[in-house]
Amino acid sequence: MATVELRFSALPEHVRTARLVAAAVARRAGVDESVLDEVRLAVGEACSRAVSLHQRVGVEGAVRVALTDQEKRFLIEVEDEAGPIGLPVAGQGDDDEADEDALGLAVITGLVEDVEVTSGAEGGLIRMSWPVSTESVAV
Repeated sequence: MATVELRFSALPEHVRTARLVAAAVARRAGVDESVLDEVRLAVGEACSRAVSLHQRVGVEGAVRVALTDQEKRFLIEVEDEAGPIGLPVAGQGDDDEADEDALGLAVITGLVEDVEVTSGAEGGLIRMSWPVSTESVAV
């Protein structure tokens, strides 16, 4: 099991880099080519959401992206340090911000079959995974 970990300051310009690295590592891990766009888009949404949460609460911490090549799955975790602001709740806070969070999460759940979103005192975590090809290439 190999893991690549990225940490970047919560700035929108770093999201593109995270998307590119995720797609490259997913390809190397054996994720099917037809799914790479979904990986790229899901990581972009998750990282954009983390950046937005950091900026909204004024946190200077880093966004963490862990890319793990497991035996039969490719796992990506996007973690923010935005604190306990949690999942969007309708009717609470700024409606535009709640709508933006809900839309981002809806896009992610539409792209990723295996997704888990959690939130705690330290921040939030979006865990996504895709199957990897078990076919070996003949040499």
